[in-house]
Amino acid sequence: MRVLLFTGKGGVGKTTTSAATAAFAAARGHKTLVLSTDPAHSLADAFGTTLGNEPTEIDDGLYGQQVDAQHAFEASWRSVQDYLRDVLEQGGIDPLEAEELTVLPGAEEVLALLELRAQVAGGRWDVVVVDCAPTGETLRLLALPEALRWWMRRVYPADRRVMRTVRPVLSHLAGLPFPPDSVFAAAQRLTDDLSEVRELLTDPASTSVRLVLTPESMVVAEARRTLTSLSLFGYRVDGVVANRVFPGGDSDAWRQGWVQSQRAHLAEVRASFAGVPVWEASYAAAEPIGLTALAEFATSTYGGIDGAAAGEADPLAVSATVDPLSVERVSADEFVMSISLPHADRDHVELVRKADDLVVTVGHYRRVLALPSVLRRCVVDGAALRDGALRVRFSADPAVWSRS
Repeated sequence: MRVLLFTGKGGVGKTTTSAATAAFAAARGHKTLVLSTDPAHSLADAFGTTLGNEPTEIDDGLYGQQVDAQHAFEASWRSVQDYLRDVLEQGGIDPLEAEELTVLPGAEEVLALLELRAQVAGGRWDVVVVDCAPTGETLRLLALPEALRWWMRRVYPADRRVMRTVRPVLSHLAGLPFPPDSVFAAAQRLTDDLSEVRELLTDPASTSVRLVLTPESMVVAEARRTLTSLSLFGYRVDGVVANRVFPGGDSDAWRQGWVQSQRAHLAEVRASFAGVPVWEASYAAAEPIGLTALAEFATSTYGGIDGAAAGEADPLAVSATVDPLSVERVSADEFVMSISLPHADRDHVELVRKADDLVVTVGHYRRVLALPSVLRRCVVDGAALRDGALRVRFSADPAVWSRS
């Protein structure tokens, strides 16, 4: 099983690249699903066909799907929403307002990820290509499984243990309904599902993120920041597609100006993403719409279906990348946690220890890391950002450390 997630700044051609990559995989004999988690859904437009909430056959071995998050929400989260709506209505909230207030924040993104997990778990596909939303939305999407799982594991267990005993008393005192077992069951299912989603998305043997960009200064700058943020959350970027590259050899001065500018930006891209393949897609004479045009786009970018372009990596293979998170024991009672943060600015990195969690903030993004057992018995002894990694030193806390 191979899972490829494509994202990039809006308008750079990530949907075209996703669709073309799926067509490329199917042409090589892999049963392939290309799935859109972008609420704007333009995947069907790229193929020039109609796609729905279930996998739809586009060609031999090639299927497409546009996730209907509202449909999935109705199926999996209705019991929780019904309970919350009842509470709000009994508190005097208008029924229509209660309906709006009980929509789970991020529900569309979460349920799209759950659909991805379901398709992978079904074992039907050799390759699953995911057309994600533009980078900002994708970063929020990929941060959700760990963040929601962290929150629910802290809220859910204590409530469930005491609920059977105190429910009648609290209901009488508060005058409001308390959650039935079905609500807790739904919460537990979501917690378990999110754990599986996180494991799938961070599996180094099968899953990686590919960034799509155009060789322009603002786009390249955003791609660098995206690499930093994805690494913070533990995701592996193992390839870049540079789209709309002007071919050289034209005598037109305007065109040559673009060619020279793009060459400089492409050199920056290869330096910024050193160690991972960078594929170039030429600026086509017309927008690649339909299976034939997408297949041509893939061939010009990746090479023929019998092999990668000369000197290029196999676009379906998992490229070697740096482990986003590792813990090394440097002495009997000292450890170093390394968090990959390429291109991070030390002035924009913050680190806080809160009980058994390590909170790392980079710019506008924050990750709460649950510390492994051995590090919970340690204190943070310093940290440094060096060579694209945040290295956090831990030393044994004498009050709780045991050498036995």
